[in-house]
Amino acid sequence: MANSLEMEVNGKRYAVNYPPDTPLLYVLHDELGLTGAKYGCGEGQCGACTVLIGGAPRRSCQIPVSAAAAKSITTIEGLEKDGKLHPVQQAFLDAGAFQCAFCTSGMVMSSVGLLQTNANPKREDIVQFLQGNICRCGTHTRIIEAVQHAAKMMQERAR
Repeated sequence: MANSLEMEVNGKRYAVNYPPDTPLLYVLHDELGLTGAKYGCGEGQCGACTVLIGGAPRRSCQIPVSAAAAKSITTIEGLEKDGKLHPVQQAFLDAGAFQCAFCTSGMVMSSVGLLQTNANPKREDIVQFLQGNICRCGTHTRIIEAVQHAAKMMQERAR
């Protein structure tokens, strides 16, 4: 049975009508047209569907819309501000940190989550934090470089 829920996604309020156990990913795609988070494995193992919920990276294929609705949700589409990419998005472009790009939105969202809690991560911290995000193309070295570059850009902006 569908329930009417209020949710905040990318700073905007939405009313949605879905069964409470519907995965957030489906609501983002089907109702809001936000397709940046990808359906990968459907089991929360690949990280392609990662969004920020209350500022923390979470797998939207595993989070029921009823659990996510009470918190602020940010998708890859919500990172850019005033026509400027988020530093992590820009760093991924600068480093060429993708090939097929299927994992990119999840990698970016997880990296943003990391940098919100650790502004100056060591390489090992990045590897550990992104361990749940799979890149089938093998661009992990460039992804790590992109996160390190983004951390430096964000630190310079903060000065």
